[in-house]
Amino acid sequence: MTTDSDKRKFLKTAGTLLGGAGIAAMTPIKAWSMAPGLITSESSRPQLPQGIQFGDVTASKGLVWSRADRASRMLVEYSYDENFWRSTTVRGPYALEKNDFTARLDLANLVPDRDVFVRVSFQDLDNDRILSEPVEGHFVTAPVYPSRDLHFLWSGDTAGQGYGINPEFGGMRMYETMRQEKPDFFIHSGDNIYADGPISEYQQAEDGLIWHNLVTEDVSKVAETLAEYRGRYKYNMLDHNVRAFNASVPQIWQWDDHEVVNNWSDSKDLSGDDRYTEKNIQLLIARGSTAFMEYAPMRPFSAKEQDRVYRHIPYSSLLDMFVIDMRSYRGPNSANNQTEASDETQFFGEQQLNWLKHKLLTSKSVWKVVASDMPIGLMVRDGAEKFENMANGDGEPMGRELEMANLLRFIKKHKIKNVVWLTADVHYCAAHHYTPENAVFKDFSPFWEFVAGPINAGSFGPNALDNTFGPEVVFEKSPPSANMSPMAGFQFYGDVKIDKFSNDMTVSLKDIDGNTVYSKELQPEFDRHRFGWGPETKPNRW
Repeated sequence: MTTDSDKRKFLKTAGTLLGGAGIAAMTPIKAWSMAPGLITSESSRPQLPQGIQFGDVTASKGLVWSRADRASRMLVEYSYDENFWRSTTVRGPYALEKNDFTARLDLANLVPDRDVFVRVSFQDLDNDRILSEPVEGHFVTAPVYPSRDLHFLWSGDTAGQGYGINPEFGGMRMYETMRQEKPDFFIHSGDNIYADGPISEYQQAEDGLIWHNLVTEDVSKVAETLAEYRGRYKYNMLDHNVRAFNASVPQIWQWDDHEVVNNWSDSKDLSGDDRYTEKNIQLLIARGSTAFMEYAPMRPFSAKEQDRVYRHIPYSSLLDMFVIDMRSYRGPNSANNQTEASDETQFFGEQQLNWLKHKLLTSKSVWKVVASDMPIGLMVRDGAEKFENMANGDGEPMGRELEMANLLRFIKKHKIKNVVWLTADVHYCAAHHYTPENAVFKDFSPFWEFVAGPINAGSFGPNALDNTFGPEVVFEKSPPSANMSPMAGFQFYGDVKIDKFSNDMTVSLKDIDGNTVYSKELQPEFDRHRFGWGPETKPNRW
């Protein structure tokens, strides 16, 4: 039985938090579930219409995100027990209008490889006795050592080509399929929203079928204002599948082009697009980037580069995740046929490329997974004469391919093993094996790239291959015609399992109902950099 004395006790533990753009102190406060005399009138309480999200979880940290419907303060209670015994409650950042009432808090000093149960609430700023109804969620911290198998998923492309939330279809169903997998985390490979794709109430689909959308004002036209960009993220979270997924599966977000406008770079020209009254691409980038950073369950990098997306997320000695950004630092889309590196051929950008090299070289994990927002060897055009991707047709590396050649040569030279690329973007699924025997550029070690998606969008493909780096299509599954709706079933996600004993990685491609359409078991190569043995020495298990 809880006594009044118990109710008045302050929690004794606290850590640090990261909220908004700055660091604040975690202040112990009363747990609202015990606080006496709270005003609980539903009309007076703050609300959490978008639920909660978790992101960038490591062995000791977990980012908690939520949004209130008014000015208020975020409160987070967490425990290693599902009944919240011995819980810690943390006073989080303010949710204010300037950030669209979003708030995020970085739980620190967590115990590795533990279930973490979370309750998020918001405290009214006019009356601190008024608290919202708490929303609950759960995530598992990463292990430090390979004490268990690892399991994670990836995909991309949400609410594209006008295919939004269809209640008759069950909403964005693949999110629920993925949630049932109970993965350690999920990588969203980009195109979290389609800011340039209006969503109307009805959409013509294949075989004379009609796709029926839930519609809000913010998605009825292309996004131009900051409010419209924000509205795209809020729209996706109207879906019950998305909210349930967000509350139980930590995510790693990337971005690509549709978070701003189709195929954008700094030089994007919108003068001929009558849908846009705002033609200033830099202003649209600023608004799209602001909304992305507000709504992503992502740990801000630092004050030096607050919009930085590329980052490293360690996940025990079995896995290092390297999240890259092929959008922010690219030169203009062009014919992509330059023979020498320059500002126009940038795709990663020099700083990011050097960062990725260093991280791969110093990684001590068995597997080095590069989460890429675009595939390497598939050709993606931007009109008839320009290229959106690095691939530009058969032949020697040119244009943006020069950076990839530089990276692949580095990986081979330094004998970095077990590098796997995961991506989305092209709206079908595939498994590609890159080998120098099939390539024009031959100075690299063989590697695998796996493609998944879309989550809830039109399906396309397959794309043409570029032989510069020698990709072989080992498997692909795409629709019989372009832009088929989710009802046709060509929606895909990737599933990765790493065995703690053998260290084998099994990559599976699955459809909207969780059926496996392809699976590949990869055995890790011996990596002397990781183990520190002589080049000819291997332990018995190898």
